[in-house]
Amino acid sequence: MAATLLRWARRAPAALAAVLVLLVTAPAAHAAPADPEGGTKSLRAALESAAKGHVEAKQKLTASQKRQTQLKAVLKQAQEKEAALKGQVSEIANRSYKQGRLNTMTLLLNSDTPDSLMERVMRLDQLAQVDAAALGEYSEAVTTAGKATTAIELEIKEQQNQVKVLARKKEQAEAALARAGGGATAGGFVNANSPAAKGAPRNSDGSWPKEGCTVNDPTTSGCITPRLLNAYQQARAAGFKRYTSCFSERASGEHPKGRACDFSAATGGFENKAATGGDKSYGDSLAAYLVKNADRLGVMYVIWYRQIWLPNTGWKSYSATGDPAAVHTNHVHLSIL
Repeated sequence: MAATLLRWARRAPAALAAVLVLLVTAPAAHAAPADPEGGTKSLRAALESAAKGHVEAKQKLTASQKRQTQLKAVLKQAQEKEAALKGQVSEIANRSYKQGRLNTMTLLLNSDTPDSLMERVMRLDQLAQVDAAALGEYSEAVTTAGKATTAIELEIKEQQNQVKVLARKKEQAEAALARAGGGATAGGFVNANSPAAKGAPRNSDGSWPKEGCTVNDPTTSGCITPRLLNAYQQARAAGFKRYTSCFSERASGEHPKGRACDFSAATGGFENKAATGGDKSYGDSLAAYLVKNADRLGVMYVIWYRQIWLPNTGWKSYSATGDPAAVHTNHVHLSIL
């Protein structure tokens, strides 16, 4: 087939012949390159599910605890009001029992003149209005206290449920790492003196807004999410300015979604060797900075020097094998929610 097309091309104009040669010799379309950072697609999916589930459950738990605190304040106020009005309500009840209901005959018998009759009616009417207002306030306080008590009980159940979700997501993350040969407790990278980052925007309820790959990636010609851009900018503001690459076409992972960056440990870029000395210290400090600010930046996980940090597990061993890129000894990997 190729030989026939080439013989025909020799008889065609030069420009057309060039096009045909390109069509014949062009390579077949192929899928995006595999992720060179080690691990598997299933592992990354499991870790993403566990981390996202943890963050969502934690947000719901915090919101429920906040609502419970507010409800307790409402309950306390209602109970105090109920107690303050209780004596007045008892007095109204006793007076009603002793005096009985006002009727026309009683008014006529106890009134000497029309003026005294009207005066008595007005006084009793005012008293009735005061009594009705007090009884109404008391009833409202009792109702409010009851509703607040019921609502608090529901919030406690919600919190118990979210605590179970947190435990389940932690088990899922640890199981996924264990299946890949990792998951052992690791020393991790911690620095109490890491500076605080400026937090990424959240929804009014404290949850993270859904974001797509919508802003230009300053490290490549691709795109990243606004939340990742904030994390990148905050890291640079904190002094971590060595070569970084975020968006890239891969078969899996967060890089093609614009939700991950690789921060080189070496000053000149990614080196095909494990970082040592000052480069290792740079990576240690960067990993510690990202973890300390995980809640502000919306960190899903951080991988550095054969260890991985997730919000529900802390630092664990990461068992990927291969070159320094695969085991993350030449760069710090950041994935954002």
